[in-house]
Amino acid sequence: MKKIIIFLLIVFGLWFVFLRNNTVKFGPGVLAPDTPKQTDKVFKKKFPFKEYTITPLAKFDIKAKVLSKKNYQWSREAKLSTVDLALGWGRMSDEKVLDSIKISQSNRWYYWRTDKFPIPRREIETHSGNMHMVSANKSVQSIINRTRKGDIVELSGYLIRVDAKDGWRWISSLSRFDTGVHSCELIWVENFEIQEM
Repeated sequence: MKKIIIFLLIVFGLWFVFLRNNTVKFGPGVLAPDTPKQTDKVFKKKFPFKEYTITPLAKFDIKAKVLSKKNYQWSREAKLSTVDLALGWGRMSDEKVLDSIKISQSNRWYYWRTDKFPIPRREIETHSGNMHMVSANKSVQSIINRTRKGDIVELSGYLIRVDAKDGWRWISSLSRFDTGVHSCELIWVENFEIQEM
């Protein structure tokens, strides 16, 4: 029995250290002040990717704080996008604000809750979003895989629509002001950087 308890204590200790070291902290202050840039005029044509057709809908650039990260493996969507990042900008990139908000992800959704609003509800809704990453190449995917909660990241690419031959489709939101179903961004990521602060 003693050995089991010692083993469990070691496992818990390693788990705690991993979680603590898996979050990046910069301290209070707005670290990603700008609103994401979206250009609806697109010159990139639709193209094949795996067994799908990708249609670019808008050019998209964002610098934001990673509020949460979730990996996916066992779904049709995961064949295209293995990582979702919940991202925040403006005051949703300020750790002083984020300390009052509990954030989680599940089933390709991003959730938040708070006991006391540090900023207005609508600002939380319009300055954060759940974004599905579709990597343009292995190099981009490798950097996305290294991303940790708390990182400041900068990415560029396209908001996209994905179509399969059997009629299945996955379409990005084209607004930062929507919430609920179909409000997530689906991004073809051509460039991705983790910012050094």
